[in-house]
Amino acid sequence: MTYSVVWFKRDLRVHDHAPLRYAASRGPVLCLYVLEPSLWAQADYATQHLLFLQESLRDLAQQLRQCGARLQLAVGELPEVLARLHALAPFQRLLAHEETGNGHSYTRDQAVARWCLEHGVQWQEWAQHGVTRRLPSRDIWHALWETHMQAPVLPAPRPGSLQGVTLPWPLMPWPSATELGLDPHHPPHRQHGGRTAGMQVYDEFLLERCQNYRSGLSSPLSAPGACSRLSPYLALGCLSMREVLQASMARIEALEHDPAPQAAWQRKGLIAFVSRLHWHCHFIQKLESEPALEFHNLHRGYDGLRENDWNPAHFAALMAGRTGWPMVDACVAMLRETGWINFRMRAMLVSVASYPLWLHWRPVGLWLARQFLDYEPGIHWSQMQMQAGTTGVNTTRVYNPVKQAMDHDPQGLFVRRWLPAMRRVPDAYLLQPWLMPLALQQRCGVMVGQEIAAPLVDLEQATRSAKQRLHALRAEPAVRAAKAAIVEQHGSRLQHGTAQRSSKTRSSQTPAPMQQQALDF
Repeated sequence: MTYSVVWFKRDLRVHDHAPLRYAASRGPVLCLYVLEPSLWAQADYATQHLLFLQESLRDLAQQLRQCGARLQLAVGELPEVLARLHALAPFQRLLAHEETGNGHSYTRDQAVARWCLEHGVQWQEWAQHGVTRRLPSRDIWHALWETHMQAPVLPAPRPGSLQGVTLPWPLMPWPSATELGLDPHHPPHRQHGGRTAGMQVYDEFLLERCQNYRSGLSSPLSAPGACSRLSPYLALGCLSMREVLQASMARIEALEHDPAPQAAWQRKGLIAFVSRLHWHCHFIQKLESEPALEFHNLHRGYDGLRENDWNPAHFAALMAGRTGWPMVDACVAMLRETGWINFRMRAMLVSVASYPLWLHWRPVGLWLARQFLDYEPGIHWSQMQMQAGTTGVNTTRVYNPVKQAMDHDPQGLFVRRWLPAMRRVPDAYLLQPWLMPLALQQRCGVMVGQEIAAPLVDLEQATRSAKQRLHALRAEPAVRAAKAAIVEQHGSRLQHGTAQRSSKTRSSQTPAPMQQQALDF
């Protein structure tokens, strides 16, 4: 029997799925998903990611059944699974989408390529997300992105049209999160996986919630409803970037002549949302072009800046939500419960970790990767470095947690929701409860250092010292000299709001608001 294997990775859908469409045109197809223990053993995954994946796979299996195929699940390392499958029933083609994942997935793909070459199997991959593999120059990236995004969205296979292959494959028990050694982090109020859930979230945003997008995405109070909340579905490929973008553009056009009062706000919100879809791909392209940025400073002149000053007590307090700055600790509490916070608060967390707490971005990034349900390696690691100041080309971004509370939670509604002890703190001390007189702390029943944490460091002094150290290094001739090469390789070519890009990975010449909102979905 001659058949093709479609290997599903982070593309868990049948809509706009080029490998599946190609396989269907060539005859029988076996649809395969492989749970790889070594991949899940990596430090950037947690239990919540496994559960979201399981929900998404159940949804995918239902979609495939409607098309006439079955989703074949396997547990093991890819080369060994492919070898067992090939021994059972040789196949000619392995078809998949390209993936810009973590470092382990990169080496895994290299092993798969070697196996296919050794066994005479044609391995063919298609791009998704508008990311270009082996991009020769950032100068042509935007044109390639436009071409990809403007291409027609591929329809799902018609009901019953797939010639599904069913093999006598032994049933393998699905490992538990404990057996995989996963971080137990499992927010009780996280989003649920699958295309069906993702489409419901998107329809709500497209038809109504988008009107609050521009005004509501910065405050942690309004962002949960104002942001699209599509990021976990895009990260796992339950929805394709192209279909989301094209549906948004169609809605923008339809709203242009809509006389309804809210139509203008909805249209403006969607225009802002579409621009961030563009930035989403721009940042992933950085990791695609330079995989090492997941592990090392993008600008190697910053090596040693923080690595030798690691403070485990500061890190433990950050992870426990006991930094003493209410806005920071409330964000950590929200992450524990929901697996999501808006991008401005993410940037604030990384800024606090990087400057007043002087923590290196890599361990902090691994912790946050486990906290974020929508963890997308390409965006995540670029943003970690940009906020930590180790790209060498971006403006230093320091978020004062007291000012962020003043700007985005002046009445303390967010802080009091997630930090119950703060409900007993008088309004006058809400932003800086450590300033409460001892007698008032006793009267309120809120002792600083007990019910609420005391600040780990003097915020102003520690931040000033951190910026001085960073800027002193940045001023060194050798560090300055290396900046131009990074700008050339990774800098955006977007200028004055027009779509003109270049470089190889992340952004350096991009407008600051766009850089800060790159993940606000």
